[in-house]
Amino acid sequence: MTYKGWLLPPALRDFHEGRIWLKEHAPFSKEDIEKSIKYKYFRIIEGIQNEPHVKCNRCHNEDPQQFTTFDCSKCLQLCIYCRHCLNMGRVGSCTQLMIWTGPRAIRTKKHSLEWSGQFTVLQQQAANEMLESVKARRFHLLHAVCGAGKTELLFPTVHYALEQGLRVCIATPRTDVVLELFPRFQKVFPQTMIHALYGKSPKQGGYAQLVLATTHQLYRFDRAFDVMIVDEADAFPYTFDETLQSAVQQAKTENAPLLLVTATPSLKLLTQYQNESYSFIPKRYHDYPLPVPRFHSLWSYEKSLKRGKIPRKLKQWTEERLARKEPFLLFFPKVELMKIATPLFQLLDDSIMAVHAEDPERKEKVLKLRDKEVPGLLTTTILERGITIKNVQVAVIGAESTIFTSSALIQIAGRVGRNADFAQGDVVFFHHGITAEMDDARTKILYYNKKGFLS
Repeated sequence: MTYKGWLLPPALRDFHEGRIWLKEHAPFSKEDIEKSIKYKYFRIIEGIQNEPHVKCNRCHNEDPQQFTTFDCSKCLQLCIYCRHCLNMGRVGSCTQLMIWTGPRAIRTKKHSLEWSGQFTVLQQQAANEMLESVKARRFHLLHAVCGAGKTELLFPTVHYALEQGLRVCIATPRTDVVLELFPRFQKVFPQTMIHALYGKSPKQGGYAQLVLATTHQLYRFDRAFDVMIVDEADAFPYTFDETLQSAVQQAKTENAPLLLVTATPSLKLLTQYQNESYSFIPKRYHDYPLPVPRFHSLWSYEKSLKRGKIPRKLKQWTEERLARKEPFLLFFPKVELMKIATPLFQLLDDSIMAVHAEDPERKEKVLKLRDKEVPGLLTTTILERGITIKNVQVAVIGAESTIFTSSALIQIAGRVGRNADFAQGDVVFFHHGITAEMDDARTKILYYNKKGFLS
């Protein structure tokens, strides 16, 4: 006898569980979606709510200036849409959002952890503290200097959660961090289905029990994760955009523990959690001190570059790196200035490249530096964190610029000396006037080195 009813496609369940999704963008047949709604596998909500005030039900935006009206061809009337999350597909007042309420995807408790590294005493202590916080379902702040091995510290906690049948998310404000973490977690958890979600990420099938995502991607999740970890929790735009912080809360289940991981916590975070569930690692895993930035004046550097000339000190520093075959990163305060400077540096070596946030080849260029196919990259603050290049040397051009906060400068300096075989390196802040932020960054690095020596 042939069965003539309708069976829920497992792929539809696996994709939609934990997600909040535009009905018109569902990657399944219209028939399967309508049948799923009929059998109450989805809860349908309006895209924009008007009471008690206008709010986007996907990205949680409530700023009146971020909403615009338009003549809607679908309902033939004036509708409101949210501009804040427009690049994820337009959410309007007549848009339907779907939240999965059907059966859960199949989760496994068999996950191998294939990592043969050894923790230092401080690392082991912090790893144990994080694991205890997850077991107790409480908040935890991990404060560890750049290069302290924060990623490795997450392995025991993630492994424990997966073996409990829990779903884990590691979120970060930067795409580059997701791209850095993805292959590392794939290698360490070879039995685990892992998805990496970021702007224009490729389609990935199956049900991922471990998700690595930019914080923006969390707009698309609702009560999905049993453990939520936010890496680089101090990074822009997460700390400045309250909708991203709301997205983190919305994406985790009600009692899910939240772990924040950062090398440069804000004073607000430290004040709030330092006396509660807090771990601090003031030195790197290889026991060498953090490279201390040196300050070099570079007067009228912007005028010089615009006139087609690299300032002498900067040119000399770059030529030394090229002669020694040391990979390097040159950080610029503005994309426009970097673009002016790029052809000038390419006269020193025509394979030098530049990269910025909107660069479609950003991922490939970083890989080329890592694989020694290019000698160095000119970059904006987009590469201040989440990138590890063996023996890399760093220079900041215009370190006095307001974009180079103390935290940003500490993160930039933290790119250097991460590998035990190249634990020392050069960090130079070229400037035309030393700022309080520059002084603060240097003072904190010296403080961490002192604390690391005493620990």
